[in-house]
Amino acid sequence: MIIALRVFLGLGGLLLVYMGLGFLTDPVTSGANFGLQVEGTHGLTSTRADFTSFFGVGGACFLWGAWARRRDPLIIGAALMLVPLASRLLSLSIDGSFEGFVQPMVVELLLGVFGLIGARVLPGKAKA
Repeated sequence: MIIALRVFLGLGGLLLVYMGLGFLTDPVTSGANFGLQVEGTHGLTSTRADFTSFFGVGGACFLWGAWARRRDPLIIGAALMLVPLASRLLSLSIDGSFEGFVQPMVVELLLGVFGLIGARVLPGKAKA
């Protein structure tokens, strides 16, 4: 079971890193996949920087936590998934739904919950 959890967290981390690299290399297309219209140098720079860092750091936290059995990066990764989930739920109640709104929420929920579970059960022994 622990191996399956680490594999899931690792695959989730790879997915997030992949998405971050998409924003780094092609912010216009990646932004469009998120319903964003990226225009001008300011939009390109902001999209490239903000989304690359969000997905890259989140993915790195899941990869690091799963690989090294570390609690702290898994908590950070889980927070980076659960805060947007809460924001989406708030936006859903204020703005309403749109086609395809469920998929990102499911991914954020799964990664957030499994990140917290991993933080609880994976930590290795403390170093002396």
